[in-house]
Amino acid sequence: MDRLLPGLPGGERVSGSPPPAGAFEAGPLLLGVRHHGPGSARAVRAALDAASPAVVLIEGPPEADPLIPLAADPGLRPPVALLAHAVDEPGRSAFWPLAEFSPEWVAIRWAVEHGVPARFIDLPAAHSLAREEETGDGDEEEEAEHARVDPLAALAEAAGYDDPERWWEDAVEHRGPGRDEPFAPFAALEDAMGALRERYGDGGRPRDLVREAYMRLQIRAARKEFGDEVAVVCGAWHVPALRAKATVTADRALLKGLPKVKADLTWVPWTHRRLARSSGYGAGIDSPGWYAHLFGAPDRPVERWLTKVAGLLRAEDRIVSSAHVIEAVRLADTLAVMRGRPLPGLTETTDAVRAVLCEGSDVPLSLVYDRLVVGDVLGEVPESAPAVPLQRDLAREQRRLRLKPEALERELELDLRKDTDAARGRLLHRLRLLGVGWGEPARSRGSTGTFRETWRLRWEPELSVRIAEAGVWGTTVLGAATAKAEADAIGARALADVTALAEQCLLAGLPDALPVVMRVLADRAALDADVSHLAQALPALVRSLRYGDVRGTDTGALADVAAALAERVFIGLPPACTTLDTDAAQEMRGHVDAVHGAVGLLSETLTGRDDLRPRWRAVLRTLSQRDTVPGLLRGRAVRLLLDDGVLEAEDVARLMGLALSPGTAPGDAAAWVEGLVGGGGGGLLLVHDERLLALVDAWLTSVSADAFTDVLPLLRRTFSAYEPGVRRTLGELVRRGPGGGTGATAHPSTSPGFAPEPDAGRAAAVLPVLRLLLGLTPEQRPSMDDDLAGVGT
Repeated sequence: MDRLLPGLPGGERVSGSPPPAGAFEAGPLLLGVRHHGPGSARAVRAALDAASPAVVLIEGPPEADPLIPLAADPGLRPPVALLAHAVDEPGRSAFWPLAEFSPEWVAIRWAVEHGVPARFIDLPAAHSLAREEETGDGDEEEEAEHARVDPLAALAEAAGYDDPERWWEDAVEHRGPGRDEPFAPFAALEDAMGALRERYGDGGRPRDLVREAYMRLQIRAARKEFGDEVAVVCGAWHVPALRAKATVTADRALLKGLPKVKADLTWVPWTHRRLARSSGYGAGIDSPGWYAHLFGAPDRPVERWLTKVAGLLRAEDRIVSSAHVIEAVRLADTLAVMRGRPLPGLTETTDAVRAVLCEGSDVPLSLVYDRLVVGDVLGEVPESAPAVPLQRDLAREQRRLRLKPEALERELELDLRKDTDAARGRLLHRLRLLGVGWGEPARSRGSTGTFRETWRLRWEPELSVRIAEAGVWGTTVLGAATAKAEADAIGARALADVTALAEQCLLAGLPDALPVVMRVLADRAALDADVSHLAQALPALVRSLRYGDVRGTDTGALADVAAALAERVFIGLPPACTTLDTDAAQEMRGHVDAVHGAVGLLSETLTGRDDLRPRWRAVLRTLSQRDTVPGLLRGRAVRLLLDDGVLEAEDVARLMGLALSPGTAPGDAAAWVEGLVGGGGGGLLLVHDERLLALVDAWLTSVSADAFTDVLPLLRRTFSAYEPGVRRTLGELVRRGPGGGTGATAHPSTSPGFAPEPDAGRAAAVLPVLRLLLGLTPEQRPSMDDDLAGVGT
């Protein structure tokens, strides 16, 4: 281990000159690397400059060979990935990600720049993808029986390190240039990996034996075509196996009988955040942003890094001066010396950032980690790259609507009254219907009208696979979404699924799919006799009417179905609410609330038709008075009628007195209370109507000790949903004794601070202050006084 990686090569030799003596004496030049390692990437570039091979062989799927020339296109900017997917099943896919600091990408760029052929030599994607659908292969079981060996961890442990990343930085990233020995690092790594392979064999990766057999066959073919001047860039773990002597017959025997599928490959954008996960070569890295910085920094990487951190913190309005940066650099250097490291690494710079730039706080440090250490860099792929027609249409729509995919999550506010914003909303809804979750709806800030939409956008590399899968539905986003909606409507099992789909069709602007969806919806609604299904379907249908109204969509057929559905709910709801157990009553309460809101919206939307609200209020009255209906639903019906102004406070107090009478079981009475005062606004109802509070208080104090234990969880669930201020006010009122605790006859005037009528004198005392605050002139003051005088009434 003492001679392991003596230094980083620099490489000053001009390409095209004869290779140095000994470069290919031992056969092909095997350049073992760490995938996504900037030190390996620099070493590969220096070694290729020094050796000038006739051909460069790279670990990767050989079906991607036609894609290598695209590396010369300036529109192909890493991080990118090779995406392979089965033609008949696009969801079965695999990625080979490459960053700017990946040795494989450096080798590709070197070959393209120098006009040298480059080829991929790993096991074809056709076999790799076919293996994913194989069952009973045995490889998974065999791999599970062996502990998979992490080569870097093993070498770090042998060198006395407990952190493989730190060992790699010390051994590779922090070494000075070794211009005279460009191949020495690879020879050292080959020796180290050879020792590991002798001890661990395949390292718990039996599938690697098949891959290495295929790579050996490709190397033989290249040597036969180009001679011995062959350079191979592959994972260092494979180098001893590629150097080993093996017969062609033995290698072909390992490959015999492998399953195979037809596969398509293309370039797709990738992100640094995805590189931070285990993907591709099985080599996820923790700090892609840091590695990109090390690869791109020509000199003084620590100083440049801390300057970049300072810029980020200043952009977030934190006070960071040049003196902070200087002190952080000194601290990082000091920590490196104390820890025996050749140069400060990510650990030292992070400690310095926390102590100096973040003043000991981990909150801004987490921002540095997220934005810089990992990063949100998103690669780009040129239009000339192969793509399914749906992907090309999506790219055209993104350009037309100026919606650029970004790795960093952002919010997009849309005003649907504007043509461009409306088209953006339709595109995002169509993609969601196709299963491409580029955007997720979010709660709008400020206005909650139907003309406004808020989206949370974030592009993930996996969306390329989803687009390939959705390509079976059509060649354009509009056509594919229409076909998918029609198929989903026909195959939907529940009525609520069809109504939700109708809503999606209106949101996505799919007029051709809507007739099919409406036909299926009408058929399902006519055949479904379950009131809960009808009640669950109605709100989505009513929302669809409102969305269609703001988007100028013809929703006449939808309105007819919604009105018919509401009538069926009115007829079937009272019988469906009888003899329900506790869980069923809770579920039905949600349906009743949803139908109540939907009926109000439907009546406002269906102008020129009969108002449905009187019919619905009659249904609520029936529910509130029927003894066979659970107390939860009876109390809820009373609350909804009270909110609509149909019931007066005196009527509610009378019904509550009956529901909380001694003859009512405590559990049923508690459920009635939950139905009345549970949910939004229930606490304020008790705060502002002491008669109801007095009734609840009187009933609660009369409950026996045994029954109180049973009703306590129900009451706790009811009152714990109130806001802290409401709970505090109720507690104060109870402490004072609201209504004197004498039941329905109590008068709120017995409680301090309450009176039967507004106190005009106390109200008038605030008028001078209000006049000053509002800046009213003497002429305006009388009218304001008149307005305030009517507040109490």
